[in-house]
Amino acid sequence: MTLHSAPMDPNLSQIIKLAVLAVGGQGGGVLTGWIEEVARAHGYAAQATSVAGVSQRTGATVYYVEMAPASGGVPIFSLMPAAGDVDIMIAAEMMEAGRAIMRGFVTPDRTTLIASTHRALAVSEKMEPGNGIANSDEVMAAAGLMAKRFIAADFETLAVQNGSVISAALFGALAGSGVLPFPKAGFEAAIAKGGKGIESSLRAFGAAYAAARGEEVAAPKEVAKPSVAPSVKGPSRLLADWERLTARVSAMPEPVAQMAQAGLRKVVDFQDLAYGVAYLARLDGVLLRDDAARGFALSVAAAKFIANAMCYDDVIRVADLKTRGPRFARIAKEMRVKGGNLLHLTEFMHPRAEEIAGMLPVRWGQRVQSSAVWMARLGRWFSKGRHVRTDGLVSYVTLYLLGGMRFWRQRTLRHAQEVAHLEAWLSTALAYLPRYDLAVEVIKCRRLVKGYSDTHARGLSKFDRVLEGAALVASRDDAADWVRRLREAALKDEEGKALDGAMATIRSFA
Repeated sequence: MTLHSAPMDPNLSQIIKLAVLAVGGQGGGVLTGWIEEVARAHGYAAQATSVAGVSQRTGATVYYVEMAPASGGVPIFSLMPAAGDVDIMIAAEMMEAGRAIMRGFVTPDRTTLIASTHRALAVSEKMEPGNGIANSDEVMAAAGLMAKRFIAADFETLAVQNGSVISAALFGALAGSGVLPFPKAGFEAAIAKGGKGIESSLRAFGAAYAAARGEEVAAPKEVAKPSVAPSVKGPSRLLADWERLTARVSAMPEPVAQMAQAGLRKVVDFQDLAYGVAYLARLDGVLLRDDAARGFALSVAAAKFIANAMCYDDVIRVADLKTRGPRFARIAKEMRVKGGNLLHLTEFMHPRAEEIAGMLPVRWGQRVQSSAVWMARLGRWFSKGRHVRTDGLVSYVTLYLLGGMRFWRQRTLRHAQEVAHLEAWLSTALAYLPRYDLAVEVIKCRRLVKGYSDTHARGLSKFDRVLEGAALVASRDDAADWVRRLREAALKDEEGKALDGAMATIRSFA
């Protein structure tokens, strides 16, 4: 028996199927609306749908458009894209392109893939304590193989440089690709009908259009100036003291001096010039035991991580950072606040009982921390956290005054604890000399201790376990390698499962 397939409806072969993958704030809905507009303006019937994506992408949405010439009647359009059945795929960031490939929406026989090469990090990438950013190069390679045609550029940067958002740049790339049978003017007319931000959207559109066609992209009118280190200002007496400290740094070996200059700025900003003197004294102690033949690797690492250890995140530091003018300016810029707009800013403050007790004088704080009754009481008072509106006068002034209490910091229990931990860590690292590589790796383990509240507590626990592992393998020739593996395992996940596995391996042969 011979089976004969039914003849294909000629109208179906004319349907153009286009999908857009975007995350929240990238204007995927606006882009989809423009695509519908340009299609209908040129005699096409069009239908657009959208389905909210997974929380892993913090608001990822799949937008889907089908269009066909209206002259042959309006076909029944599909509501969602199907694997192997997409003509044009637009990905608003590189991992969205990877997700489209994994779902089968990109195929070498038919799909034109348009993707922005910038990254909008997924929740899983942000949660990893270390560098959890996925490798974009792998996605680029897969796109080159899986797409019939691959058009990629940093469309986010092109949009920002022209004062617009990425949806306008992606629309320009779609027009520049030539895969839709509509003239450039038709795309521009669709943007012009929007009524808002037309001029900037058209600039971004034009830049991306040129990039998609491989043409030279015109530089924006306003080119951002490269950032430079802020100049130091203050009373002449303090400036003279600052110059003496920087002169000490300049006298250090060049690879150390570069890192130490940044470290000195950080600790002085955190506390005061006397704190900078203490920083350089600790660094000098490491330099005396360093080896020029090793490129001063020990001192370079120490210059970075001693500064980090001295600039811990206590309540005073958090309040200070949250009330600085540049932070408000940065947030306003990121939120694209324009004249006449009001920005409401809510801070989430969630100190533990330990942070509150840490603000007390040493002996008083020790008594409170040793009292289960008082710690439970502080936990009840503060465990729910606080939502503080720093766009309001009372909340802002409260945080501002708290952030100005650096004069009190060195009297607190928290400071005493941090100094004791810092000195113990440095002594442990230097005690491993002349095992130079091992000492360097132990210095670098201070990277694990960072953040505030629960984040700090988790990091401190991992740090202690890694140093415990270092002691177990210290007699081995490959001890430095094992300490590096432990540190990398500790940075893999928040729960410490990878570190558990690495420690179990060490105990099996230690």
